[in-house]
Amino acid sequence: MANDLDNLLQFHAQALNLRATRQQLLASNIANADTPGYKARDIDFSKTLQDTLAGRVSPAQLARTAAAHIAPADQGAAGSAVQYRTMLQPSLDGNTVDMDVERAQFAENAIHYEANLMFINSQLKSLLAAIQG
Repeated sequence: MANDLDNLLQFHAQALNLRATRQQLLASNIANADTPGYKARDIDFSKTLQDTLAGRVSPAQLARTAAAHIAPADQGAAGSAVQYRTMLQPSLDGNTVDMDVERAQFAENAIHYEANLMFINSQLKSLLAAIQG
């Protein structure tokens, strides 16, 4: 039963994790809009979700060559899928952040995140209704 429940909720759980990671990347892009030389980053959500569900994505790991090195923070499922965004309009300082694109992507990602939460909530309510009869 627990395995069936995991399978039922796995898609939306993975999607939520990737949406949260993408939201952090987009927020970082917006925060660094005025940083010279900053390169905007993003993930291809649909491809990364497919790879994650198929078990093909593993986070990039940094090599620790000495015991005194600090262990890197967990990068999540999208760690190796992060890419640089293609530049639409050149900037003199080398910054590739386009605020219009970033704001639109941020808002769209937030809406999809909320939708995933609603889907999980409705699935759990349906299960609860089935259990209670």
